[in-house]
Amino acid sequence: MTESFHSISSDFLSLAEVKEIIGKHKKLVLSESAIEKINKCRSFLDDKIERSEDPIYGINTGFGSLCDTEISKVDLGQLQTNLVMSHACGMGDEVPQEIVRIMLLLKIQGLSQGHSGVQIATVQRLVDFFNNDITPIIYEQGSLGASGDLAPLAHLSLPLLGMGEVYHNGIRSTGASINHKMGWKAIELQSKEGLALLNGTQFMSSYAAHLLIKLEHLSKWSDFAAATSIDAFDGRIEPFDSLVHEARPHEGQIKTAETIRTILADSEIIKRKKAHVQDPYCLRCVPQVHGASKDAIAYAKKVVEVEINSVTDNPTIFIEGDKIISAGNFHGQPLALILDFLGIAAAELASISERRCYKLVSGTRGLPAFLVNNPGLNSGFMIAQYAAASAVSQNKQLATPASVDTIDSSNGQEDHVSMGANAATKLFRIVQNLEKVIAIEWFSATQALEFREEKTASKIQQAIKIYRSRVHFLKNDEVMYPYMEQSREFVRKYEV
Repeated sequence: MTESFHSISSDFLSLAEVKEIIGKHKKLVLSESAIEKINKCRSFLDDKIERSEDPIYGINTGFGSLCDTEISKVDLGQLQTNLVMSHACGMGDEVPQEIVRIMLLLKIQGLSQGHSGVQIATVQRLVDFFNNDITPIIYEQGSLGASGDLAPLAHLSLPLLGMGEVYHNGIRSTGASINHKMGWKAIELQSKEGLALLNGTQFMSSYAAHLLIKLEHLSKWSDFAAATSIDAFDGRIEPFDSLVHEARPHEGQIKTAETIRTILADSEIIKRKKAHVQDPYCLRCVPQVHGASKDAIAYAKKVVEVEINSVTDNPTIFIEGDKIISAGNFHGQPLALILDFLGIAAAELASISERRCYKLVSGTRGLPAFLVNNPGLNSGFMIAQYAAASAVSQNKQLATPASVDTIDSSNGQEDHVSMGANAATKLFRIVQNLEKVIAIEWFSATQALEFREEKTASKIQQAIKIYRSRVHFLKNDEVMYPYMEQSREFVRKYEV
């Protein structure tokens, strides 16, 4: 099998490319232009330190509230090593390895812009980690989202120094042992390198990238599951007429209505005469609710793509202007706000999905109570809806914004933080819950369709045919949770 490569450069890196690099296990290679920029910036920094009589933050001073403490030239490397060790204060669950791989990719992308002052050897070692499936072990808790994701990025950086822990091909080992195994010497950090590695928003932005990729998939599935429920519940097509949505032309709303019309175009059920004049909101307002979440996802995508192509460490080096500027590009506020926004958008998709589950088990519109023959003796899908409700309720709690909080740190020097890291890990759980709820809706709606005489749409039939090889129609009560998990796996992998 031929290996595929992605060249790291200052060119725009899209979320689609991130998905492809991670999903297709592409290798990374530093472009000639990236190598030139990294080397030029490092040479400029070395020259600047030699020429400068004034202190330069984080390069020959302490950090945070210790910014006025000058450090001698002989200790500049030790200063950076101490920074990495002391900031590795992560707690809680381990960050999923897939997200750590995105962190490596985005840290390499940021350092390759030529504004960070790192050695080429440091960036190349990060590339080697990525290409050899070496993922540092990082913990969820510890970042305030300013100044950057200090604690998580310290754990990302420890193995460069032969410290910390990693997974290599799924096996846990120490940073020292992986260096020995690969025949590598530990990186000896030079001035500023610790700051360049630790400052930055790559924890937040990697979660955001990973979850946006998932949400784009789940947004499509929300529409597909909704279309299936509309047919299963004998819903009406009129609320999806293009005239309605041209009168209120939100892009996501128009797109959702069009998607539902397209899916259900050849359905026999949708075309039959209806006994009811109007559907409940969870069916009738799918374009308005799903569409608003689509628009939130689209906006967040723009913000994240700007972020992953930005320089977010500090201080920032500008060769052309002959300046090293200490500022605040590490502040995660742009990400914190959109991560909270996405949390609300995803929670709403789950909320309306659960309401459709509730209608399907209600025993109305010709469907048996709880979607099972002989209800009473059988409980059917009763508790599947409970499970969806439980996940939705938890999402409501998790959707409380993190970005409105701030706590002073570093003796008040860092007196406003974004809390974007907490927004990121909350969103991770919300998206997991959304996937579960959509799976329960699909599980329920496909069961309900079995009680209809007319045929549903061909696209839905095609998906059900594949799905039925994993989950069969339930004639009587069975143990439900394996089917729910199979449904979740189907939603995760099937492209609609």
